Amino acid sequence: MVNKKNVLLVCSPYYKDITNNLIDGAKEILKANSVFYKILFVPGALEIAPAIKLVFDRSKKPLFDGFVALGCVIKGETYHFEIVANESSRAITHLSLNYSIPIGNGILTVSNKDQAIKRSDPLQLNKGAGAALACLSLINVKNSPNYE
Repeated sequence: MVNKKNVLLVCSPYYKDITNNLIDGAKEILKANSVFYKILFVPGALEIAPAIKLVFDRSKKPLFDGFVALGCVIKGETYHFEIVANESSRAITHLSLNYSIPIGNGILTVSNKDQAIKRSDPLQLNKGAGAALACLSLINVKNSPNYE
């Protein structure tokens, strides 16, 4: 019997149009690979990693095989951009490495909205799809019986 993969998209809708594009790109990849998915919204990029950990910890058998982090951080006039960009990425990497959680990181960190649109658009750079592909790849590595 083939185990169907389950993935949770954890999304920050702070820039709703950008995040919706990222979600569309991720959903396209997941549907094409017959992956079941759900979507969880959190307030901002800093809440994505804690939400993943909270969901991961909810049961002895994980509810999801992997996670896709989606959101956008656009550089502003203050140091806040660097904190959010660096800490959201660090937290996701920490979770993945320390708890063996497959996570595709699709949190955009950009200088302006035009860059965000280009990177989020499913018809352009499609970083939401890239994050979904990364997640699926990591799930396969985790579940592979051998690596030859």
